[in-house]
Order: sequence, then structure tokens, then C-alpha cells
Amino acid sequence: MSDSQDWKHAPMRPVEFHNYSPVVTVKDDGTIYVTDRMPQPSYPTRITDALVKYAAETPDRVFIADRKSGDGWRTITYGQMLDHVRRIGQYLLDKNLSPERPLAVLSGNDIEHATLGLAAVYVGVPYAPLSPQYSLTGGDYARLKDVLASITPGLIYAADAKAFAPAIRAAVPDIPFIADDAAEGAIPFADLLNSVPSDAVEAANAAITGDTIAKFLFTSGSTGTPKAVINTHRMICSNQAAIREAFSFMKTEPPVLLDWAPWNHTAAGNKDFYMVLTNGGTLYLDDGRPTRADIGKTVRNLKEISPTWYFNVPTGFDMLIPELEKDEALRQNFFKNLRMFWYAGASLSQHSWEALERMAVATTGTRVLIGTGLGATETAPAAMFCTWPQEGAGNVGLPVPGVTLKLVPYEGKYDARLKGDNITPGYWRQQKLTEEAFDEEGFYRLGDALLPIDMDDISKGFKFDGRTAENFKLDTGTWVATGALRMSIIDHFGDLIRDVALAGPDRPYLGAIAFLRDPELAEDQAHRKAMREKLVSLAAKSTGSSNRIARMIICPEVPSTTAGEVTDKGSINQRAVLRNRAQLVEEIYAGSDRVLSI
Repeated sequence: MSDSQDWKHAPMRPVEFHNYSPVVTVKDDGTIYVTDRMPQPSYPTRITDALVKYAAETPDRVFIADRKSGDGWRTITYGQMLDHVRRIGQYLLDKNLSPERPLAVLSGNDIEHATLGLAAVYVGVPYAPLSPQYSLTGGDYARLKDVLASITPGLIYAADAKAFAPAIRAAVPDIPFIADDAAEGAIPFADLLNSVPSDAVEAANAAITGDTIAKFLFTSGSTGTPKAVINTHRMICSNQAAIREAFSFMKTEPPVLLDWAPWNHTAAGNKDFYMVLTNGGTLYLDDGRPTRADIGKTVRNLKEISPTWYFNVPTGFDMLIPELEKDEALRQNFFKNLRMFWYAGASLSQHSWEALERMAVATTGTRVLIGTGLGATETAPAAMFCTWPQEGAGNVGLPVPGVTLKLVPYEGKYDARLKGDNITPGYWRQQKLTEEAFDEEGFYRLGDALLPIDMDDISKGFKFDGRTAENFKLDTGTWVATGALRMSIIDHFGDLIRDVALAGPDRPYLGAIAFLRDPELAEDQAHRKAMREKLVSLAAKSTGSSNRIARMIICPEVPSTTAGEVTDKGSINQRAVLRNRAQLVEEIYAGSDRVLSI
């Protein structure tokens, strides 16, 4: 496609967003408090109140669609979903499930998963969606055993009984499990729909309070066994009210999403899923993935579905952009109704950012806002949003209405802490970790470092400056700020790499492990030559040992989500990568033939 020379100056597509107006307080010790002038928007007590509302107002509107049964879309409407939720809610009550005996879901996103999860939430039973990889990687299933032992489920769901049976037998052989059919002794999902809801279902729903646990969501477990984060109805409902205020256009335009991201992560399982429900929209479950093997499925789906709000991780955008560039029909359908992009983390490369804007202008005559934010599993997850035009990635915005951001001076930057109705009460059955997660004023310690875009004008937002626990010292005592340095490396290398992990704690100089966008290029000599040239030019721009990468080694694999190398925010987890890839670190400092040097 041809490049528009004026795309940078094209107008932004007119869409209504919240107008942030921060109130800033600075204490004598330099601690900063930031909150939005708008207070916490009102919110319902129960998450499923929205389901009841739209089942009455728009019973025939499609709520969720998937491709589980074949090439076509399976759908369930709001009216159908409420009926199924009440039926299955009765079944769950009959099984005496409770916070001490919750529902655990081992498989991925589909209509059955959504129905079971909503049914549990409807009758006040917590449920825990787990990473399917815990059950499908074989071995001793140690991580699956650990997480299930921490919540002691009373019932299991796994879509494919045969695929998940070995893990279930190894981890919870005595717990009944539901599957799509009766294989391996499973209870068929269809049997649950034969339950007849009694008055007990509505009584259980009416008894829900803001403190009622809706979910257990697990952290990535990068520093040990994953922790079960308590997610209450208050957390999710208050957060969705703030999200609805931030994306004001959804009040009058029910969102349409095509989304592949897993529900065991808070971004998709809380923010995206409940955003669709809260605003009466439609969620199409993308059976594609940001991989060479599966990107074609996403392309097929985007030729059929025109999303109004589109989320992806940086790698997903990187894989989708070439498809959009070569396929006009895909571009036309993709941009037709699009109101905004949303990316996770701060690592969307500049060339990808500009490609999205350029194609939007070429296709529609207007730019489409590209937004992001900051949050965590413990914050349900939205804590900060940037929903005003930017020229590149990195600005994570300002606190959403109802959330107070506390910034404590820390090694030349600020340690970010949060308070609001969306904050978790703690970790299930882990009182000590819960106490350590909050400071003396009751603010949740996010563990992220932030810096104001403009110290004299906080309204311009903040940039993510890495995990505070990931900064380290060289053996000279020089501090290395990993967040800012990683972003500068990614921007400098452009499409040659996907991400990097920095090696160097207690070492004489900095090294880096590079993850490629295409791991098959790890041994490609032309690619290696181009990377070394970039490494040399990066070193020429550096100002000292704290930001000069002396050596780099290419990792022939993508970062492992299962091994905790990718955080809940979609960014690289330094600590996990260095631990898991210790041999690569040793090669860097031994100077093996695979190492690129300046």
C-alpha cells in the first residue's frame, strides 16, 4: 500500500473519552498523591446485574460468539445466557460450592467457560480460571498441583476431557469434573442445563455483597508459586464503572470486540470480558493467536467482524500489521467501525505505532486513537489510562476516576502505589503476603516505577519506568534502570527484535538477551549482521556503563509464559528470564561465538 505523506497531521477520529483533570497533592517529603477530579462513579453491587439488565432490554443481541464447533460462529444471546446461568447456578448450589470449595476452570476461552464462570459469580461462588498450560505441558504437573492445593476446588471444568484427564488424575483425582462430553468419566456440560432453577438461585444472588468473592486470579508466579488474588464484586464493579467513564463512547455504542487473550489473565478475563457485559456489547472469541501458525485465523475473523475496540499485545500488532498492509479488504473491514486500539504494556515499537496510524489514515482519512494504561491482577485491573493522543508508546496516563495514585521518591524515580474500591483485599490464605503488599497508609504497592512526562504539568501523564524490583547495580555500584533502558533498546532495534532482558547484576558491564520477532532468524547471518550494526550504533549513543550494552546474545525461542517470563502486563519479567536462561547469561560473559559484541 502507498504511504500517505500527511498522515501524521490527519485529524483523530471523533470519539468521546473522559476528560482527565488530576488533583495533585505534594507532601514535604516529596510524596505525591494524584487523583481525578471526578469521584468514583456509582456502580452496582453484583457483576451480573448487567446480564439481568441486557437480558431484559436486548434479549436477542449476541453476547458471546466462538468457533469451537467448526468454521462457523456459535453464538449465545443475552437472554439465553441468563437462562443458562440460572440453571447452572442451581447445579453449583446443589454441589455445595463455596469460597472454600470453588469452581476451577482448566481450559481456555469458550462459551461454556463463560457460562460456568458467570453462573458461579451469579450465585456467589468464586471461580478460578487457570492457564491451560498448567495442564497440557505434561511432566509432574507441579504448578497445577500447587495452585489447586491453594484454593481446594470442589468442581473442575475442562473442555476436552481426553486432553485434560492426565492432569486432572495427577492433581485432583477425587474431584468431579465437567467436560464437553462424557469421555474419561467427565460430567457432560449439557447435563448441567437440565437443572431447574429454584428460589435458592435468586436468594443466593440477592445475598451477594461488595465483599463477596467473585474470582481467584493467579499471578504469573515469576518469583515462586503463583498467588491467588482475591477479586471481589466491589473490585470488578467499581473498576468497570471507571472504565465505562473513561471510554465514554461505550455508553451509547455497545462495544464489539474480537479478542484472543486468555481469561486467566486479568486484562482479558476482567477488563475486556466484563467491559463487554457492562456495556451490553458483543464479544467474538478469536481462535487465532499472534503466531505464524495462527495469525491467518485472526485475519479470517477480522474479515468477518468489524471491532469497535481492539486490544492486542505488541507482538500481536507486529504480526497483524503486514497482513493489513497487503490486504485492502482486510483493512477496510478492520478500520470501518474502529474507535480505538489498546495495547498492553509500554513496548509497542515506534514503527508499529506509526504503521497503525498510517493505515488508519489511508483507509478512513482519520487517525485512530492508540491507548494504553497500567494496572495489575490486584487492581481488577484498570488503575491508570492514557486516552488522549500520543506520538508514540510509553505514556500510561493518569488514575481512572475513583483511584488515588501515590508516588514515593525512589532512586531518582517514583515507586507507584494505589488505593481505591478496585484494589484487592489480599491473597487467599496468605496473610503475611497480604500485609506486605500494602504500605502504612493502606496503599497497594504496585511494584512499578513511574516518572511524570512533565514534572511541571502532571496532567500530561506518566511513563512506565520498569519494575522497582528489577533495577540492579553493576559491580562498580552503578545503578541500571531496566525499564527505560529496555524501551530505548527496543525502539533502536526496531523490527529486528521483539524484546530484551538485561543481564548485568554484579557484573562489570551490561549484556542483553534478545528475543526476536521471528525466532527462526536466530541463525540467519544477515539478521545477525544487522543486529550487530544496531548494537554498535546503540553503544555510540550511550552515555556510560549504566546504558551501554556491550554484548548481546539471541535467544532462539520466544519468552515462556508458562515459566513466568512474561508478566500479567505482557512485558518481559527480568528476574524469570535471567533465572531460566542462566546458560545464555554465562555465554554473554564468557564471550562465546554466538555473542554479538560492540
